[in-house]
Amino acid sequence: MEIIRASFTLVVFVLNMVTITLSVENEVLYLDYYKETCPLAEEIVSRNVEIAVLKDPRMAASLLRLHFHDCFVMGCDASILLDNHGDIISEKQAGPNLNSVRGFKVIDEIKYILEEACPLTVSCADILAMIARDAVALRGGPRWKVWLGRRDSMKASLDGANQFIPAPNSSLETLISNFNEQGLDIEDLVALSGGHTLGKARCVSFRQRVYDINMEEKRDKYKRYRTFRRILRSICPDSGRDDAIAPLDFSTPAKFDNHYYINILEGNGLLGSDNVLVTEDHEGEIIKLVWAFAANEELFFNSFAKSIVKMGNINVLTGLEGEIRKNCRFVNP
Repeated sequence: MEIIRASFTLVVFVLNMVTITLSVENEVLYLDYYKETCPLAEEIVSRNVEIAVLKDPRMAASLLRLHFHDCFVMGCDASILLDNHGDIISEKQAGPNLNSVRGFKVIDEIKYILEEACPLTVSCADILAMIARDAVALRGGPRWKVWLGRRDSMKASLDGANQFIPAPNSSLETLISNFNEQGLDIEDLVALSGGHTLGKARCVSFRQRVYDINMEEKRDKYKRYRTFRRILRSICPDSGRDDAIAPLDFSTPAKFDNHYYINILEGNGLLGSDNVLVTEDHEGEIIKLVWAFAANEELFFNSFAKSIVKMGNINVLTGLEGEIRKNCRFVNP
């Protein structure tokens, strides 16, 4: 196994054969962690993610989102996968997750196959890291090396899920604070926000953005914002239809690309937390990054891969910490 040591250059290959590099600092996770103990682990995960996404293309965004929502609560420890049981109150009941996060059955199926092949070997936390990589790659995005060796939490945090997962109507100040809490900087915030190039959101998540009379659209003489809001209002009325959905990226909703940044520069971000990257950045540093990613997809892919590897190392459990769950929904008896 090759352990990550302080700052070196890792080469990552993108599906379109563009080569990108990124710098990683990590001293606890490994490449090829399961090479001896479960050599087919990554192949099993990749193959089953491919099957799941072929059945339901939207699943790619859902699997990516699971990794994000897991890491922002106590770290990347698969706590989001735990169901209510005994003293555990599931994070699935938190506001940002309830009736929103999905893909748990895909995790169950992958875990079942891995347990048949290599009992009590591959952690649920590592599965979440691998499926995020595979889901992005399947939709045309970058494919990065996944550093492995995480162990699973034996507890969940409903309060943490409600507190630390960014809300869809967050201000820029709140987003920066949320990311800083996790050791992530402004570049990580802008790069990881680009994950919204995939997936859909419920009406309840973007209604405030649609009906906010203070939106910048009233100052746009070309009425681009007004046209976009008319489309959104046809999907999401001012009351009711909370579960109606709209694509986060109207331009290329099924493809992982840099159109998310083009959209928000045009005022066409679906969520309030998307648009604030350009409307509330008074210093101009974030807008520069948005323009850079909008102009250069390879740069975005590079930055996204770097940031998601960094995110995947938040407060990981290793060594004798936590456990390897047999069933991702429950701690071991």
